[in-house]
Amino acid sequence: MHRTRIAVGVLAAVAVTTGAAACSSKDDGKDGGTAAAPATTMSSAPSGDQPFGPACSAVPASGKGSFTGMSTDPVATAASNNPVLSTLVAAVKKAGLADTLNSGENITVFAPTNDAFKKIPKATLDKVLSDKKTLTGILTYHVVGQPIAPGRLSSGDFKTLNGAMLKTSGSGESFTIGDGAHVVCGNVHTANATVYIIDSVLMPPK
Repeated sequence: MHRTRIAVGVLAAVAVTTGAAACSSKDDGKDGGTAAAPATTMSSAPSGDQPFGPACSAVPASGKGSFTGMSTDPVATAASNNPVLSTLVAAVKKAGLADTLNSGENITVFAPTNDAFKKIPKATLDKVLSDKKTLTGILTYHVVGQPIAPGRLSSGDFKTLNGAMLKTSGSGESFTIGDGAHVVCGNVHTANATVYIIDSVLMPPK
């Protein structure tokens, strides 16, 4: 499979929105599941514990797809209530990971929007979606088994459920995930996860 800049895993490109899923529990500096690199500094982080990013303004003010609505559902369920995450949700179901994500505790999900998936050539995307093993490897590369507060993204190196490490960088409200995905709406909380909606699908290293 070609290594296009994509990445799949548990949300909105500039102009489409969303918040897909993430952890209602705040980052307390402790690992909650899969081990990860030491916490990075919390400086230059967005103030408070609110969602941030250019796409957050498009999230509905009320209903299941709102920030409040998503906070009461586990991550995969919360994502299914947001139409801009429909491709991600379909991929998660094909890989049989919905229950795994919903039952996880204090996880972090980097969720690609529908537009993120559109960056992948259709033939390549169709091939990935039809290969459960490959799809599972990509999707689990978007999930970290611990809560990650925005400040820790400034210079992070986290172990994903895929087993591979995922680097993050940035400051303020501008963060890059992996080789070039950008957070468009971050620090979104679901009942069991913290979600960062990104504009590209992440590809795990070979």
